[in-house]
Amino acid sequence: MEALASNPRRSTASKIPKPHRPTQFPSYRDAAHISPNARKLCDLLARTPPNDIETALTNCGVHPSHDEVHEVLSLSYSVPFSAVKFFRWAGHLQMLSAHAWNLMVDLLGKNGLFEHMWDAIRSMKQQNQLSLPTFVSVFESYCTAARFNEAFMSFDVMDRYAIHPDVVALNSLLSAICREDNHTSVALEFFDKIKAKIAPDGDTFAILLEGWEKEGNAAKAKSTFGEMVVRVGWDRKNMAAYDAFLMTLVRALQVDEAVKFLKLMKDHDCFPGLKFFTNALDIIIKQNDAPNAVILWDVMLESGLMVFQGVFPDSLTYNILFECLVRNKKLHKTDMFFNEMVKNEFPPTSANCTSAIAMFFDRDDPEAAQSIWTYMFENRVKPLSDAANEVLLGLCKLGRLSEVKRSAEDMLDRRIIIYESTMAKLKDAFYRDGRSARDRYDSLSRRWKALGKL
Repeated sequence: MEALASNPRRSTASKIPKPHRPTQFPSYRDAAHISPNARKLCDLLARTPPNDIETALTNCGVHPSHDEVHEVLSLSYSVPFSAVKFFRWAGHLQMLSAHAWNLMVDLLGKNGLFEHMWDAIRSMKQQNQLSLPTFVSVFESYCTAARFNEAFMSFDVMDRYAIHPDVVALNSLLSAICREDNHTSVALEFFDKIKAKIAPDGDTFAILLEGWEKEGNAAKAKSTFGEMVVRVGWDRKNMAAYDAFLMTLVRALQVDEAVKFLKLMKDHDCFPGLKFFTNALDIIIKQNDAPNAVILWDVMLESGLMVFQGVFPDSLTYNILFECLVRNKKLHKTDMFFNEMVKNEFPPTSANCTSAIAMFFDRDDPEAAQSIWTYMFENRVKPLSDAANEVLLGLCKLGRLSEVKRSAEDMLDRRIIIYESTMAKLKDAFYRDGRSARDRYDSLSRRWKALGKL
């Protein structure tokens, strides 16, 4: 502490914040919840010239608690030298926590003040305050500054500071690298050098695979996935890795490959999460790839995942898949999916209901068609006219003319429009069925014409 105190530019992390870039430092002015004392001290640091900080703090009349010290430091990244003076002043009032020290290390590192960051780390070592989160912050700061070699050297010297460089430390470093755009290859290179000394786990590969996903590198993702299977085997807990790998293939439009690997995972009782399913489905249907959307749906159903429990993000995704099922004439799945959409309060659009009604009639399932029509009518899914006309035409094709007349009269009573083209087709069907049927059509036609004049 005194080593830091003697230099106004030294000293951070128990709970390490995510890396901050200079333009993204949090401000106390924007903080929704901040104690009055912390706000007063933050304002003092922001407004007081650095040379006057010590005097202003001494005369401010505030004796900050540990939590208030943490608040001030976490909101003073934009004034690092003033924050160091505050840290020194607070340290004279009380024994500072490891979290306060870690915040100071993080603050200095994120501001690129690496020499002073290491001064703080050496002080922490003297006070036995060092922990793995301290080095996690160091990794993040160097990687944010694209100084990866120094991040590697920091990992290499952890032992000198009595912190064991285990797989958790390795994963923290790889994560910090992969968080930066287009640097997963840097992480992989370091991993290849260290993997003989530190055995990787599922998280190690999940981090690398998420990096390849972000970069869209399907070839590297396949290689990394293969190594994961060899080194850590098949494990249901590696869901994040499976998600990232399959999404990389889907985004690269290698849907056939994704389905192949998905089936391989299923053979080993391993599956991606519902997040993969919803995101992959969204991409596939936006590509208008109905066949693969249905294939993916089938595989996910076979996997036993509970995909029918409100997991889709919005009505649009539901409706696009429903449209794919209808377009591919998947009768049973369409019927089942319709019921789940209704249950989860994401009903099909009027246009999709109309298409489904037409499909069910074409495939000789009038009961399913009528069920959708009944739902539309009872729940006022508008417009109703297109679906109503499909119902009449479907019943007509099946020769169920009594039902046609009864349904048409009911529609006219409710002022639902029956199209002229529909009436023409009904006329042909009724007139072919004999004198009695012709009379029934004529009666219906007179009502239809009369309503058309209103």
